[in-house]
Amino acid sequence: MSTSHTPASLRQIPRPSPRNIAVRVTPAAERALREAHPWLFAGSIREQSHKGASGDLAVVFDRKGRFIAVGLYDPHSSIRVRVLQHEEPAPIDREWFAARLEAAADRRAPLRGRPSAARTTGYRLVHGENDGLPGFVVDRYEETLVIKLYTAAWIPHLRDVLAALTGIMPAERLVLRLGRAMRDRPGHLHGLEDGTVLSGPPLAGPVLFWENGLRFEADPIHGQKTGFFLDQRENRARVEPLAAGRDVLNVFAYTGGFSVYAARGGARHVVDVDASQPALQAAERNLAHNRHIPPVAAVAHETIVDDAFEALARMGEARRCFNVVIIDPPAFARRRDQVDQALSAYRGLTELGLGVLSPGGTLVQASCSSPIDAPTFFDAIHRAARRAGRPLRELERTGHPIDHPIAFEEGAYLKCLFAAAA
Repeated sequence: MSTSHTPASLRQIPRPSPRNIAVRVTPAAERALREAHPWLFAGSIREQSHKGASGDLAVVFDRKGRFIAVGLYDPHSSIRVRVLQHEEPAPIDREWFAARLEAAADRRAPLRGRPSAARTTGYRLVHGENDGLPGFVVDRYEETLVIKLYTAAWIPHLRDVLAALTGIMPAERLVLRLGRAMRDRPGHLHGLEDGTVLSGPPLAGPVLFWENGLRFEADPIHGQKTGFFLDQRENRARVEPLAAGRDVLNVFAYTGGFSVYAARGGARHVVDVDASQPALQAAERNLAHNRHIPPVAAVAHETIVDDAFEALARMGEARRCFNVVIIDPPAFARRRDQVDQALSAYRGLTELGLGVLSPGGTLVQASCSSPIDAPTFFDAIHRAARRAGRPLRELERTGHPIDHPIAFEEGAYLKCLFAAAA
């Protein structure tokens, strides 16, 4: 992207200071950074040369003055430095960003090479910290790229990053989304807003893309995350063969991703439950996008706008039963102090889900709460199932797909259990 083609919304953004911030840290932080951890917390900084602004480069030195790492400084976040480069110094410029982006694109090569029956044009291109670009996410929806930032420290570097991005991953349109913490601090965004179309034609509605040969829509401007839950792609595919001739309940259905796969798999009846009516209307459209597939055309589809816990309780009282129950809630825990409450909610959902699951049926239950590790989550489900008198026989435990790689412990968030109930 040459300067003449840089959107006006980006041209007004000041460049980062040429004066780097020198930082010295605690011994524990030194050890973590030497093990390539991508975060340096504010409480770990012992000395700092000067205050600096969001997006300035912070260089971390050890007690002997040796280089440890360099990263993006954010004075408004508890993650004070998001590390870009460990061990060896390197200039952080357009060429550096291009190298990281090219490596990320190469990791997704298997998705681009799929045959037409499994055609996939919706996937994550850059997974933040796990692709060496902490706080920076890029999702592709066919010819639309959605960039989501989780720190304002990226804003002064956007011109260089987007120039590198469009050179490696050309697209018709670039959309900018901002994390919650950024939206709460608009004074540091230099006029940028959540949902800004940085380049390309404006969006008049959802964009369409392919996933494993199915057609879906995403709303990059207003949708959750960047418009779709791309990380559940392979788990959705696992549901498809389980659904043949069965009644399927999809709780926290959002826009019906699991339901469309169940329909293609030959489900008799699919029920979507979500608190959002617009999301369920999108679920109906997603089924309509695939009505040319005979099993999808034949499925009976029902939507229920309701709180998931209350809907499950009412279905149990009414003795409604399903052969497959899918429970994929939003994150219940974003911090350590929310873990106990979240585990209680997951156990409650397990018991309610089993209350509407036929004997021998399949429970599919997922969590995207990063503070809860996979063994703890799976143990909570089994405990709840035993308490409900419906012990589970595990079929499969799954984690992250290829486009959501995990490079450090805290980066792991997704876990899903497929199990048969007594």
